[in-house]
Amino acid sequence: MIISKTPYRISFFGGGTDYPDWYLENGGEVISTTINKYIYISCRNLPSFFKHNYRIVYSKVENVKKISQIIHPVIKESLLFFFKKKISSGLEIHYNGELPARSGMGSSSSFAVGLLNTLYTYFNFKINKKLLANKSIFLERELLKETVGSQDQVAASFGGFNSIKFDKKGNYQIDPIFQKFEESSNLNKNLYLIYTDISRTAKFIANTYIKKLTNVKKKQMLEIIDHVKIGKQLLKDKNFDDFGILLNETWKIKRSLSNKVSSNLIDDIYLQGINSGATGGKLLGAGGGGFVLFYVPNKNRVNFLRIMKKYKLFTFDFTNIGSTIVYNDE
Repeated sequence: MIISKTPYRISFFGGGTDYPDWYLENGGEVISTTINKYIYISCRNLPSFFKHNYRIVYSKVENVKKISQIIHPVIKESLLFFFKKKISSGLEIHYNGELPARSGMGSSSSFAVGLLNTLYTYFNFKINKKLLANKSIFLERELLKETVGSQDQVAASFGGFNSIKFDKKGNYQIDPIFQKFEESSNLNKNLYLIYTDISRTAKFIANTYIKKLTNVKKKQMLEIIDHVKIGKQLLKDKNFDDFGILLNETWKIKRSLSNKVSSNLIDDIYLQGINSGATGGKLLGAGGGGFVLFYVPNKNRVNFLRIMKKYKLFTFDFTNIGSTIVYNDE
């Protein structure tokens, strides 16, 4: 059996500029970090005495004879395109996630990265982080035809608190924000997640603005890139309180990109968070639901936690480790 462990991510600034529709014309950059919440994917040989050849376990259980009969699109396309010629016996694949899917934490890309890492290891292929990220991007964008960006696959593969730049040729560069990862801890303790209880499919939200970049929206996207530059400098200067305020500014811009990005419920949660002591925050992911991130200065923490405890509030730690194989008995 092979088991992979792949982190979720939080994207602070630059979301949207990591879509090829944007960066192949304008370039793009994001600031993100992976966190200590994980997706686990296991793969083992399925003995021949079962009536089925493939058992796929996630929110559903699939028992099928042929790969072409698998319903789960990521697993099906991965096996058909990357590994079909290597499969000589049955397979059983299990998925477990510590956070809800479709919640703005990059779960779909973390799943793709974790799955490919598991399968490449199972079939005795060596794969480095860059190749893993590239193949995951290819899987989601080219094989599955999903409207997704390119930052999540890179973050899940490499891990860490990074700036990820995308150039017009489709290349990317990863630069750690902090010289020592431990320097991020003072920022970490001021951040909180609140779950909206709304699950959404990111591509339907992203399609409302990524493929419709009018001159107005392009101006907003360029402002988002400016926030990346400012945010990066604030982090390097350890000016975390102003970083929190900047989150509020970038959320205003993102919210204006499409009427699908936010909702009355999300606006209410955000406003209550600000009124309770947060100085900034944003809805994570493409929008429409999932997790809201808040920055809360030390002096306001007690009041914020007292008022916002009525919601599903989570704490987390940054991690600098990307997708890894945590068990291998092949």
